[in-house]
Amino acid sequence: MELFYVSLLCLFILLISLSFLFLFNNNKNKSTFSGGQLPPGNSGWAVIGESLEFLSTGWKGHPENFIFDRISKYSSNVFKTHLFGEKAAVFCGASGNKFLFSNENKLVQAWWPSSVDKIFPSSTQTSSKEEAIKMRKMLPNFLKPEALQRYIGIMDHIAQRHFKSWENQEEVIVFPLAKRYTFWLACRLFVSVEDPNHVAKLADPFDVLASGLISIPIDLPGTPFNRAIKASNFIRKELVEIIKQRKIDLAEGKALPNQDILSHMLLTSDENGKFMHELDIADKILGLLIGGHDTASSACAFIVKYLAELPEIYEGVYKEQMEIAKSKAAGELLNWEDIQKMRYSWNVACEVLRLAPPLQGAFREALADFTFNGFSIPKGWKIYWSANSTHRNPEVFPEPLKFDPSRFEGSGPAPYTFVPFGGGPRMCPGKEYARLEILVFMHHLVKRFKWEKIIPDEKIVVNPMPIPAKGLPVKLYPHNKA
Repeated sequence: MELFYVSLLCLFILLISLSFLFLFNNNKNKSTFSGGQLPPGNSGWAVIGESLEFLSTGWKGHPENFIFDRISKYSSNVFKTHLFGEKAAVFCGASGNKFLFSNENKLVQAWWPSSVDKIFPSSTQTSSKEEAIKMRKMLPNFLKPEALQRYIGIMDHIAQRHFKSWENQEEVIVFPLAKRYTFWLACRLFVSVEDPNHVAKLADPFDVLASGLISIPIDLPGTPFNRAIKASNFIRKELVEIIKQRKIDLAEGKALPNQDILSHMLLTSDENGKFMHELDIADKILGLLIGGHDTASSACAFIVKYLAELPEIYEGVYKEQMEIAKSKAAGELLNWEDIQKMRYSWNVACEVLRLAPPLQGAFREALADFTFNGFSIPKGWKIYWSANSTHRNPEVFPEPLKFDPSRFEGSGPAPYTFVPFGGGPRMCPGKEYARLEILVFMHHLVKRFKWEKIIPDEKIVVNPMPIPAKGLPVKLYPHNKA
């Protein structure tokens, strides 16, 4: 009964918050559109639209139901809805993905709620959207494959230290450990913070920030959103101290110009010859830390889940990784050539990303009135694309619920059907970085352990990333004790 009242209270708070969002956004981005056939669909309840249904399918672990129920109901791969106080159209399938990815910054642009700017306020008084565009111009030099090759040894070193915490334990809870691994890597490679105590000092408030980012945006004392704002301010201050020290170290020759993203930012000027301010750099590093570990930690946790459930898949990964391990001399770190040999392991990881994509989809905003599939989309409408509209579509991936890494052999899936990293100009710039950290994780995991799930039917919650409800506890069986 207590749980019922708590749930009722949460629902009430959600309704109130969405009402405020509606009132705040009601006069924003109104379209002057006056003609054309709109997509079929339903605006749902007054004020909140279909937001509760959209969110609740994720809370129940099946976000794809919101999409496929409406595709079936309206017999259309485009439908209208009303989400978070905004009129919206949902584009489904490869053709919808191709249209949106190909028209980035032409007909559509990225969109996220203005509340994000409260957690990531820009010191330059520009929006998160504008700052993200600047970052995308800066990141390719650091995150391209040839630049990342020199970081594989660092990833290997961090992974070895990380898995020490798994050893001598009969049981572990995987998801928080996966988060610790990816956050440690991000701290080391972005700002050269490697000391576990320093990483832990940043990790706790960072978890508060991450959970508040996807919470109801009510800025009142004690709410997750309010705690996230405070956590972001704390982390930003810590980052400014790191930045100040790095400036000194660079001037004295104690730090290298190419050792991480922080040095790159400090030494790179814009087209006008101006260098970024310390707070501006702190803002960008904070955003990178969010993007650089959250999605990969979800992928790593689900790799553990599926390898526990599918012993034949585990054996394939184990065989491949042990061949690599046996080829290494004592103390020799993984290198680029080793990563290229992990073909089956990456196919397995891709199948995990297909079935449990960390990025469920994303919003765009229409920059002008346009037509797609015979339907008119008014300027200012929000557009949502869903990874699951192709990932779990039997016409695209036969037997979509079957775990089959062979889907990624040869040329792999058709274009615009496998989209865990998005696509087009907004393709995740950290895709290759994520591939490396996931494969290094898999290498050290299977080299050390077999395992079994403690909760066989553990529920999966999507909010907004898929997360095992209890963190995925597993029982470990070290190979050296077998």
